[in-house]
Amino acid sequence: MSPVALEEVVRRVHDLPSLPAVVAELLSSMEDVDDIDLNYLAGRLALDQALTAKTLRLANSSFYGMPSKVISIPQAMSVLGLHSVRTLVTACGVIGAVPKAPGTPLDFDAFWRHAIATAVWARALARHLRQSPDAAFTTGLLHNLGTLVLATRFPEEYAAVPLWRKVHQDASLAEAELAVFGVDHTEAGRALAAHWKFPLAIQDAISQQHRADATGLALAVGLAHLLAGPADDKESTWATLAFDDEQRRQLTEHCTLTVNDMCQILIN
Repeated sequence: MSPVALEEVVRRVHDLPSLPAVVAELLSSMEDVDDIDLNYLAGRLALDQALTAKTLRLANSSFYGMPSKVISIPQAMSVLGLHSVRTLVTACGVIGAVPKAPGTPLDFDAFWRHAIATAVWARALARHLRQSPDAAFTTGLLHNLGTLVLATRFPEEYAAVPLWRKVHQDASLAEAELAVFGVDHTEAGRALAAHWKFPLAIQDAISQQHRADATGLALAVGLAHLLAGPADDKESTWATLAFDDEQRRQLTEHCTLTVNDMCQILIN
């Protein structure tokens, strides 16, 4: 099978649906926070009833542990802040933006559960790694979106990826994608993040998440990806973070509860 050129991946990325307009507006505010009309954004969001409903459910979940019920977007912005509301709206918008294509050889539920788990872990690790919790969450949610691009835009070719990994049992997903496509999910994911106009820092973190010399957001997401994955060997990841046993226990308990809550809202 001949490799797929990155240019072809980018072309098919551009065929994907755009994010909801209000999500695009919120993303544009990431780098221009001093000139934002919160009432305008709240009104724009209220026009999308599905996004509003999910955002309010998330605001009232264990993700934030609010002492009283949040009943409106303006209230959510008031008590949670623009950054947090933007994170929640972006999560809802991204998960709904790439529909499952017929014949796609990918378990969508499992894919999004891992993406949400990585996002939750990245947010939990962010302050320890001196990163923005909201940026870490958003990057964690997007970190494997390139896999979704390859699986939905090239379904026949992507069917060879799990087969390649069965033959080469120690191979990572990225290695299998490179072998089959000549492009891996970090390159495809960066292309999609650029198409959707996510900040450059998030695009860079997606492309660098698996590098041994990763720092900043890329390091937070790379570690979160490992902690959100199978429970076989996470000791080296914990060692990198230098948490004690009680910190590990509390973090694991909190993240597990939060992931379950968010999955119930976002993908069930």
